[in-house]
Amino acid sequence: MNAPPRPGMRTLLGAALALCVLNVLLAHGNAWPTAWPTLSWRLAPELAPLVGLLAAWAALRGALPQRLISALAVLGTLWVVLHYVDVTVPAMLGRRINVYWDAPHLGAVISMSGSMAMAARLALALAAVAALVALLYLVVRRCILTLARGAEQRAARTLMFAFASAVAALWLSQGWIGKPAAQTFAPTVTAMLTEQARFLATALSRTASAERLGPGPRFSGSLAGLKGADVLIVFAEAYGAVTFDRPEIARALAPERARLADAIAAGGRQVVSARVVSPTFGGASWLAHASLLSGLDMRDPSDYQLLLTTERPSLVRHFAANAYRTVGWMPGLQRPWPEGAFYGFDRYADADRVGYTSRPFGFWRIPDQASMALIHAQEFGGHFGTRDPAAEHPAAHDASSGTSGTSGTNGATDSGAQGSRTAPARAPRLVVFPTVTTHAPFRALPPLRSDWSSLLGAEAFSVQDVEAAEAVPTSWSNPLPAYIASMRYQFGWLADYVARYAPANLVMIVIGDHQPIGTVSGPDQPWDVPVHIISSNSSLLARFEAAGFAAGLHPPAAALGPTHALTPILVDAFGRSD
Repeated sequence: MNAPPRPGMRTLLGAALALCVLNVLLAHGNAWPTAWPTLSWRLAPELAPLVGLLAAWAALRGALPQRLISALAVLGTLWVVLHYVDVTVPAMLGRRINVYWDAPHLGAVISMSGSMAMAARLALALAAVAALVALLYLVVRRCILTLARGAEQRAARTLMFAFASAVAALWLSQGWIGKPAAQTFAPTVTAMLTEQARFLATALSRTASAERLGPGPRFSGSLAGLKGADVLIVFAEAYGAVTFDRPEIARALAPERARLADAIAAGGRQVVSARVVSPTFGGASWLAHASLLSGLDMRDPSDYQLLLTTERPSLVRHFAANAYRTVGWMPGLQRPWPEGAFYGFDRYADADRVGYTSRPFGFWRIPDQASMALIHAQEFGGHFGTRDPAAEHPAAHDASSGTSGTSGTNGATDSGAQGSRTAPARAPRLVVFPTVTTHAPFRALPPLRSDWSSLLGAEAFSVQDVEAAEAVPTSWSNPLPAYIASMRYQFGWLADYVARYAPANLVMIVIGDHQPIGTVSGPDQPWDVPVHIISSNSSLLARFEAAGFAAGLHPPAAALGPTHALTPILVDAFGRSD
């Protein structure tokens, strides 16, 4: 029989095992696309100072006090949790977390999941997390206690000093060894906390943000190139370049994209497309909206907050200066937004003021097709029979009140909804419409309606429609099928509207606000989004082609530049007449 290990050998093996366990906890990765951790064969550089401290204390002062062991265990547990957040959030969202700006939206993200059953599951999940953290504390404490006791013996202490020294030396050598050494190490919590501190300092410093805003584009000249056409800017939620770049998504959406192309051609229109680089990924859509409407780089949320306190010019005010009625159609906003006054919309319509009276679908309440129907009736003065060019100039709406003519409950003007042939001419419209139905978690998904007029009333959707949609389970770890379904819905209503009801001279700009969340997009994806310009004005589209757009719905692989670089292109193309 083999003899049992000597006490000194047991101590040495225990210390080695404790080092391995702590390193695994502080260097784990993410099992994309889930929220589960996975083993990562890297070193945790922040373990070296702890191990060196324990060894030095034992050499100089003997046994480590129990209170200090408990304090180090609490700190170590916190470090493991923060490391988990640091590697998991970017994998799930596709971007790094900014606690200062993201934390206020945590409640809304939880609410997106819907029902009381989800709330119960959330409570159970929180209880499970608390239990796991308690278990983690016990494991970390045991490891630290094992190292502290082992450090009292020379062999284990030598091992600990050797480990700490080797890790520190390799860490410091990164400047000379380069990439191979850098890939040896897991990301550090210290770097993440430093980054969050920088975010906080920037957010609280008006001077730092003001210096970075820089000069914007020149919003000057006329809009002669539009020839008085209405302009609809659709910020398509989560419409990212992955719909072209990921083969499985591209194949799944190919029939819907083809139907949209056919609808564009059937209406005597053309489309040109490009890519731009969004200032955000997986969320924070408002940064993309502000980038395009202001022509400024909004990658830093603090710059966005600063922008809304200024009187900078915007694309909206440029249209208003050229006799356009400007409308911010914001069905996703469900609370007061006084900062929105920055943009200068003549009418600002949030979820409570768009005139939707039917049953809500999930957290976002108002399906995109219903929003488009309400825009058409209230702002474009349209009806939902065969398109009547004579009906495309209904009575002007009341800009000062933010409402529409003398309407019924859905807010549509009587003349517009009926397609009156005697309505006087109206001012052309600029409508900015950020969609919501394709927002993560891509549910509850409403049915498409062939009868658009039904979307204006209280019975647009039945109780059964809503219950069936909300019965589809939410999945944050495997949301790809739901994402594809929501994008099919988006292509479906767009194609139907363009084919059947869009005003003949409408200029429609469909631009993705950001890529979908990381569990859909995949790891290490670019921040590219498509932009399509649909119009019957061939001269206008030719100007966009000269700027780098390509004919059709498939954009070139190379991006034109960041989203805010598109703004001066729009101003220039809209301002030049033939």
